[in-house]
Amino acid sequence: MIKFVKTNAENPDFLALVKRLDATLKITDGVDHIFYSQFNKVDNIKHILVAYDNKVPVGCGAIKAYSDTCMEVKRMFVDETKRGEGLGLEILTRLEKWAAQLGCDSCILETGKRQVDAIALYKKAGYAVIENYGQYSGVENSVCFEKKIK
Repeated sequence: MIKFVKTNAENPDFLALVKRLDATLKITDGVDHIFYSQFNKVDNIKHILVAYDNKVPVGCGAIKAYSDTCMEVKRMFVDETKRGEGLGLEILTRLEKWAAQLGCDSCILETGKRQVDAIALYKKAGYAVIENYGQYSGVENSVCFEKKIK
């Protein structure tokens, strides 16, 4: 049975999952990885969700304040052995509910165009492609999404 734990950026299980995520992204993003990694620091993230299967961390995601009414989804990752079971969608749904409880009415996120599985997940979850925002404006390999959660 999967258990979900709300935590913070000091959680060692979250940090271990993020390390695995970054290793995967380094391969997928290639030379673009250095550019993207500067926007994926976890030290300022206060709202993190870790998924455990029999006490083993198997997935994570986070939300970070983008504005007073919008959270940015960050650091989504699911262990390879758990992919295809709906865990990513469950993590994302729980993050959206948390964002709504914090008073937000939308979530935004960025992913790379090479992250085909991530793009499929976000579309399945009801996210719509938007113009690249903030630091991703003008970045050709980025695709940004938004979802109204209220």
